[in-house]
Amino acid sequence: MNLQELNDLDFNNIGNWPVPAKAFIILLLCVGVAVGWYYFNTEQQLIDLDSVEKKELTLRSEFESKQAKAVNLEKYKKQLEEMKQSFGAMLRQLPNKTEVADLLVDVSQTGLAAGLEFELFNPQDEVPREFYAELPIKLQVFGGYHELGNFISGLAALPRIVTIHDVTVSPRGDDVLVMSATAKTYRYLEEEAN
Repeated sequence: MNLQELNDLDFNNIGNWPVPAKAFIILLLCVGVAVGWYYFNTEQQLIDLDSVEKKELTLRSEFESKQAKAVNLEKYKKQLEEMKQSFGAMLRQLPNKTEVADLLVDVSQTGLAAGLEFELFNPQDEVPREFYAELPIKLQVFGGYHELGNFISGLAALPRIVTIHDVTVSPRGDDVLVMSATAKTYRYLEEEAN
């Protein structure tokens, strides 16, 4: 088939065209339909598929994270219960407002029982914190090295929480030491909100 024959092709009578021309037109139509099908239908589906696959990965990782938590749910519940009990035990170690006076007596009795003499025993104003209040007590005691150690040990053994801060120890003569410190106890504040 030459170019002259291509110019003589009649578009009103395609059935009489030579086989190579018919094959070329059919091929051209098939390619056009395929490109149109891809452009108008398949392309958007591929974009949607990619988006859904990314979403699947996100959901899968979220599911795995939640499943790991769900598997350990009983352990978490048990741990939470233990924490509540521990917190309750710690709260019982904090004096309430009515027990503060008894605690002050316990601190002074501990010092006297250790063989110390008090030069200063000055309870300070309460210092409110986020959910508790600090109750500082300025102390100045004097006695021997072992008596000071017994006093600190006695404070640690009290049933209520007492901490010692700003400790300074200096000599005052033969085998006598002076200890200045601030003892702090703590009170839980939630009881006042009830």
